[in-house]
Amino acid sequence: MKRRQFLQWTGAAFAGGIAGVCMAGDIGRIAAGAVPSHATDAAAFRAARRFADLPFGKIAYVERGTGDAALFLHGAPLNGFQWRGAIDRLSACRRCIAPDFMGLGYSQIPARQSLAAGAQATMLAALLDALAIRQVDIIASDSGGAVAQLFVVRHPERVRTLLLTDCDVEPDSPPAKVKPAIEMARAGTLADATAKWLVDKALARATFGAAVYRDPAGFADETIEYYVAPLVSSPLRRAQYHAFHVALEPDPLAGIEAALKRSPVPVRIVWGASDDIFAPADADYLDRTFPQSRGVRRVPGAKLFFPEEFPDIIAEEARRLWRIG
Repeated sequence: MKRRQFLQWTGAAFAGGIAGVCMAGDIGRIAAGAVPSHATDAAAFRAARRFADLPFGKIAYVERGTGDAALFLHGAPLNGFQWRGAIDRLSACRRCIAPDFMGLGYSQIPARQSLAAGAQATMLAALLDALAIRQVDIIASDSGGAVAQLFVVRHPERVRTLLLTDCDVEPDSPPAKVKPAIEMARAGTLADATAKWLVDKALARATFGAAVYRDPAGFADETIEYYVAPLVSSPLRRAQYHAFHVALEPDPLAGIEAALKRSPVPVRIVWGASDDIFAPADADYLDRTFPQSRGVRRVPGAKLFFPEEFPDIIAEEARRLWRIG
């Protein structure tokens, strides 16, 4: 029964760069399909990994580029590798920071540390302090979008702009199709089910991949390894993987709407039109809630983790929001 629940959920849920990509006039080139000549792979991303020693633990992150900082916040069960394509395209005009949340990715967290969204937002503020970053542009997806909203409310002076892709909103957090995974986490079976993807990558593509990517065939073996291996690498990491999901309930965004309605931060929403985990109405909610919303763009055929498949769209929308080009 538990395996069937997991498959139902994953079937519904779960350093190069192009030097001139941020120069004026490149939006047309991006739309025409311009891509970096040397796309970052898992080995390159791993080699670029750094750690910040914070009171929360050793926070893994990758940093590329110079100038104003941009902070990339990933979804679950992913890590900062989710944003490699966008970073390839944007590091020419931003200092791109892609951390791994506590309980996911390669961050090393002590056993008693809270992994709730509020604690993640506090950790990000400490990370920015450690990196001497005063203000950021935030790009966020999935559960990372919930953390981003909390960060904007708590630290509005530290956020220049916010670009949100499919993510939690107060009326829909966590979404119904994530709840079977939360139940498995409470039962202590989620990590074992996820670990099967390491030995059966076809299963990973047929379940999780089919749920969150337009083309699950592109969910490469090295990507599966990079995402899953740290989550199940030790009893502590398995327990933290469970704790991360359990912390998704109760709604971490409860009561946030009034503060979002006062937010001065410019916001752009880019939504996968074929995502059936976060509803189309969630994008509309964000658009009418943020007073400085720059509207919604819906990406045809795109599912939850489309930023990995369509990094050109993320780069294009970020540059427009940042008024570059």
